[in-house]
Amino acid sequence: MTAKRPSSKKRSQSGRWSLQDAKTHLSQIVREAQRTGPQRVTLHGKDAAVIIAAEEFDRLKRPVSGRDIVTVLAKSPLGDVEFERLTIKSKVRDVEL
Repeated sequence: MTAKRPSSKKRSQSGRWSLQDAKTHLSQIVREAQRTGPQRVTLHGKDAAVIIAAEEFDRLKRPVSGRDIVTVLAKSPLGDVEFERLTIKSKVRDVEL
C-alpha cells in the first residue's frame, strides 16, 4: 500500500516543502513566499532552507536606524508610559586642529 502524497494546496498552506517537491514547484513556492510569507524547504524531514520574498529579505538586511528603534518603542504596549528625560550637560573643550 502506497502512502498518499499531500496535495500541493495542503503543502503550500503549511509553508513546508520537501526538497524534491521544491525542485518541482519552485515557481509556485516563490509566488507563495511573496503572497503568504516564508516557505520552508526540508531535507530528510528537517528544515534546510527558507524562501522569502525579496522585499522581506531587503528589510531584514537593512541596517537598523535610530528612527526604527523609536518606531518600535512607540508601538510597544508601554508606548504610553511617561518618563522624565534627563539631559546631562557637560563642558566642551576647545581643540586645535
